[in-house]
Amino acid sequence: MKWSTILAFGLVFIVLIGIAAWGYRFFVAPESIESVSAKWVESGHADAASHAFTNWDENEPPLVPSTCAKCHSLYGYLDFLGADGTQAGQIDKEARVGSVIACNACHNPQAHQVTQVTFPSGIEVTENSRAANCMQCHQGRAAVSSVDKAIAGLDADTVSTELSFINVHYAIAAATLLGNDAQGGYQYAGKSYVGRFAHVEDYATCSDCHDPHNTTLNPDTCSPCHSNVVERADLHDIRQSAMDYDGDGEIREPIASEIGMLHDTLYVAIKDYAANIVGQPIIYDKGTHPYFFNDTNANGIVDSDEANGSNRYAMWTPRLLQATYNYQFVAQDPGAYTHNARYVLQLLYDSLENLDRAVPVDNLAHFVRP
Repeated sequence: MKWSTILAFGLVFIVLIGIAAWGYRFFVAPESIESVSAKWVESGHADAASHAFTNWDENEPPLVPSTCAKCHSLYGYLDFLGADGTQAGQIDKEARVGSVIACNACHNPQAHQVTQVTFPSGIEVTENSRAANCMQCHQGRAAVSSVDKAIAGLDADTVSTELSFINVHYAIAAATLLGNDAQGGYQYAGKSYVGRFAHVEDYATCSDCHDPHNTTLNPDTCSPCHSNVVERADLHDIRQSAMDYDGDGEIREPIASEIGMLHDTLYVAIKDYAANIVGQPIIYDKGTHPYFFNDTNANGIVDSDEANGSNRYAMWTPRLLQATYNYQFVAQDPGAYTHNARYVLQLLYDSLENLDRAVPVDNLAHFVRP
């Protein structure tokens, strides 16, 4: 057989394999309603007992405020879309309690047409995929502009009674993913920040990686490029960059560990600043609002009687507010390491660098800013 014939057969075989792979991805038979429903029941979107959907049950009358309804009520999101006959892009009224994020939140004509997402920074982003609906709620409720507005005209290290902690909110994956394109983190003046994390083409939107119905991740979609990912627990071990951002000499540890080191160092620096510059020790509890509390016995840990609203931290300076905002930003996106590792590393490094102007930060000289 001639080499030209062998080559021709080889090319045909490669083309057929490509067509088969493409066809499998785009034309594979859809899941049954029963399968999709079973997945949805497992998700947080369906958890009718969760605080996200029950926080307003005891209100009189029991209604979800218009400021919260878009993301914490099916009725509120349909109102936002204009699917209830009202004007799209706004919430017209409080929403009744007792709903979750059900099928018709995303599967309706108005949701299918959504392409514009306005973030808390005021920046409007065009998203030509179903992820535009995900981004409406997974964007946080604050931005760099929120902090800058609060601290305008104030001395960096002087306590102001005008300040209080600014919480970016929860599950802020879209704000992390878009980075500077949404400006959800606190971005220090004079610094540059990366924009949207550009993953590979076939895995560029929320539902490319997350199952849209139970929101879980399938490690099989990651393992072709991330060979160390075999099980779901291995996702935390992902790393592509060879840069040693935390300066420990290890370039094979997960990027999540590098982020974790800077995040932990930031907490230490925040506590040092509060104790030595402000004069009032501070502690953090991720699971208890308003998150930052007075460390009444200055032992550096959250004791059982300290994490409560009456003990909330109130001695805020602009520098402390900037750093704690970014600390919470990273804490509230457990997938930050894969959504946009470079962006969160930049936020953490700049927060440490800024605190270092007031209190020495251990190991800062060994850290590397992406």
